[in-house]
Amino acid sequence: MDDQFTDFVVAHERQLLRTAYLLAGDHGHAEDLVQTALAKAHRHWARVQQADSPLAYVRRVLVTSHVSWRRRLMTSEQVIETLPERPGDDPQLAHAIGDELREALRTLSPRVRAVLVLRFYEDLTEAETARVLGCSASTVNTHATRGLATLRAQLRPATPTPADLTHRRPS
Repeated sequence: MDDQFTDFVVAHERQLLRTAYLLAGDHGHAEDLVQTALAKAHRHWARVQQADSPLAYVRRVLVTSHVSWRRRLMTSEQVIETLPERPGDDPQLAHAIGDELREALRTLSPRVRAVLVLRFYEDLTEAETARVLGCSASTVNTHATRGLATLRAQLRPATPTPADLTHRRPS
């Protein structure tokens, strides 16, 4: 049993860690999430192995652990970091945009963030995402639609207003 679990961990730990990082937005917390999910999976490994997809089972444990952690955190004081200024023509533009996207993801509710990560990063179908989250496909679709709309609004480039344009001096 332990050899099979070890093989599973070796094969899937990096993928689980990437998912956890996108959910948590923090490497340390992502590692904690993966450890928690794997510890729970190990305790019930016989049941996990019998699942249609052990990876999907452990991924669901990872997501529910994250959502539970976020619920507990919401009842305590939180330090909120400020968003960085919008990047300009910088050689690290792609990295900066990625940071901005991760920050925007962190503003979403844990459930909506989980839907977006599973659907668009893990490339799961609506049905697979619904199975992981234990909800209906229409709920996944609703969360994805609302989450994408929120991200688009947050990440939309700032456009000058007509008042800004009239107060500029000619060069």
